[in-house]
Amino acid sequence: MNVIKAIQLYIDKMIEEAGPGMKILLMDRETTSIISMAHSQTDMLQKEVYLFERIDSGRSNERLKYLKCIVFIRPTRDNIIRLSNELKSPKYGSYFIYFSNIIPRTEIKALAECDESESVREVKEMYADYLCINSSLFSLNIPTCLHSLNWQQEALERTVSGIIGVLLSLKIRPTIRYKNGSQPAQNLAKRVFDTINKESSLFSFKPPENGVPPPLLLILDRRDDPITALLTQWTYQAMVHQLLTIKNNRVDLSNVVGVPNELKEVVLSAEQDDFYSKNLFSNFGEIAVTIRDLIESFQKRAKEQKKIETIADMKNFVESYPQFKKMSGTVNKHLVVISELSMQISKKSLLEMSELEQDMACRADHSAQLQRVKKLITEERISIEDALRLILIYAMRYERHANCGTVGLLNALKARNGRTHLVPKMLEYISQSARNELFNTTKIDAVKLTRNLIKGLKGVENVYTQHVCVLKDLLEEILKGRSIDQQYPFISSEVPYRRPPTEIIVFIIGGATYEEAFAVHQLNQMGYRIILGGTTIHNSESFLEEVITATNGAPFKHSRSLQAFHNASNA
Repeated sequence: MNVIKAIQLYIDKMIEEAGPGMKILLMDRETTSIISMAHSQTDMLQKEVYLFERIDSGRSNERLKYLKCIVFIRPTRDNIIRLSNELKSPKYGSYFIYFSNIIPRTEIKALAECDESESVREVKEMYADYLCINSSLFSLNIPTCLHSLNWQQEALERTVSGIIGVLLSLKIRPTIRYKNGSQPAQNLAKRVFDTINKESSLFSFKPPENGVPPPLLLILDRRDDPITALLTQWTYQAMVHQLLTIKNNRVDLSNVVGVPNELKEVVLSAEQDDFYSKNLFSNFGEIAVTIRDLIESFQKRAKEQKKIETIADMKNFVESYPQFKKMSGTVNKHLVVISELSMQISKKSLLEMSELEQDMACRADHSAQLQRVKKLITEERISIEDALRLILIYAMRYERHANCGTVGLLNALKARNGRTHLVPKMLEYISQSARNELFNTTKIDAVKLTRNLIKGLKGVENVYTQHVCVLKDLLEEILKGRSIDQQYPFISSEVPYRRPPTEIIVFIIGGATYEEAFAVHQLNQMGYRIILGGTTIHNSESFLEEVITATNGAPFKHSRSLQAFHNASNA
């Protein structure tokens, strides 16, 4: 259950099957990202892959018959047309063609007819059709997937393909559950279920031993937990994404004052950077100590390198120089990133912001919290974006409170030219299930209330990490064997296993977050086998774009409180 290793095995197999000799890799936009996140360019060069080209962009017409061409593309109609044109007038000596997902036989036949020179040596399906971020985290890189709170058709098709790719790459035929009340989750579950049955020969994996339940595919909806995507995060990976944005394992630092040219863009990959791999889920305080220790270790090594007095010293220096240079690059890179994070935390008063966010997310104290929100959102040191996040969290928690102050908060945000229209959109976006379960507005779950009380008595690590995402509580319920049939029914009519599954793949429509990835990591550290995926991986800004797109065209619900917010934001 490691998505990075699964992708790497496919890539290595493609290159191995092409045999020895110089090779070119021909990709499309999506498969370029898939490969770059699993292997570095240095890794590919060591495997004799010397050239990289995109089939969907301008290319030279120079013929290079001495090169073997490994084609790795998604089986889209546009890609099939481009590849057909390539085979009609081949540039390379031989072609090894691999599709990242299931391709219809009719398309294979059409390609064969174009291969008049008989230059194609191999055609196979390799189910590397998703972005591997961490060993237990994947994304489909779909920025927005809903419109009018239902699937965009293209996004649905891509999501079905991506999930099928994950299942086939991990050799899993799962049972499927989905969030009851979510039409997108039910539609996706049915489409995946139908595809598995249609392609039953591909899913003819050895079933689990007697008594062992099959793996579970759990399909969730971001609308059931919008709070998690709005909170300030304090683990390293999540902080970088929130404050600097990670895109395909790369962080753009070109706007950071004084950053060296070689660090205008940095790669943060758990596979290629040991320091990053070990500290993905470390909190900000731990990172500060760790980077100090790394710098001290580097300084010690640097002093040793200066002591070159004998032939043996020279030999040792030459042998250790590549490692020394790599260590130097690691220190410089993370020092720049952590310094920028520290600067932004101080500049934006994020410690004070986060304390209030967590307080509102975890407990109801309307009067005191409203006064604190009013105070913070009018202060210039609090960015307009962060002020909006506070108002969104407040509006969702106290939407139905008798003295709800959202209208006044919107007026204050409007005075700062903030995006007031997002508040009514968020209240359209949040599901009825979230209204009931996150904030207990219609009923009190006595069992859940007792568990939360016990958790509160045990205490939390600090005031900035009080919040527990919905996913973690849900996974704990499943792993303890508690019944969730009513809220998360099976898509099929099969009698469900009553023993908890040993392997779980969670997929979140509307995007996952690094807080949820951390929750999965914590459970995996306890011996469970869980993988998390989403249409994308959100920070608060990308999540708000998701909300805007998802609610476009959605029917406006004219409840009294929501109508007041709508009027205030458009006044």
